[in-house]
Amino acid sequence: MAEAAGARLADPDVEARLGRLDELLEGLEAAPGPTTRSATEAVALLTEVYGEALARVMDHADERVAERLTEDELLGHLLVLHDIHPEPAERRAARAVERLRPAVQERGGDVEWAGVEGQTARVRLTTGGGCGSGCGGGGDEVTDAVRAAVLAAAPELTAVEPLTETAPAFVPLTTLTHRAAP
Repeated sequence: MAEAAGARLADPDVEARLGRLDELLEGLEAAPGPTTRSATEAVALLTEVYGEALARVMDHADERVAERLTEDELLGHLLVLHDIHPEPAERRAARAVERLRPAVQERGGDVEWAGVEGQTARVRLTTGGGCGSGCGGGGDEVTDAVRAAVLAAAPELTAVEPLTETAPAFVPLTTLTHRAAP
């Protein structure tokens, strides 16, 4: 599992390690005894120290460097985890929606940031062509993807409320102006 000195992990490798870490922590929490308590306390303390180190990095970072750090997916999540992300939750959530927008548009719909009300994010979702979620199963899938992206970027928010609209189906003008012969 050890990497060569100076070697960097690709994002999929980081995700795999985070998944394995979750599995190990769940296993530890399920096992009773003083060794388990010591191990989970060690993990918590290590996490706290690394969070403090990351906070100190952010204290020394100029605006340009801080922006680059927050744009990195892994670092951004760690900054949120340690409650030291310099951007407000609303801005992070809006950026997550904007990143999803091209993919939603490819499916014939659209998604726009509509703001925050209390702890609830609001997004305006338009499903394509009057199909609702019936054309390609996109409605629920898109809503779930938007919800996951927003809450990952801004876990301080408690919910995502889609303001759903259905785009009118395209009807050629000629079909409205020409009557069929009797």
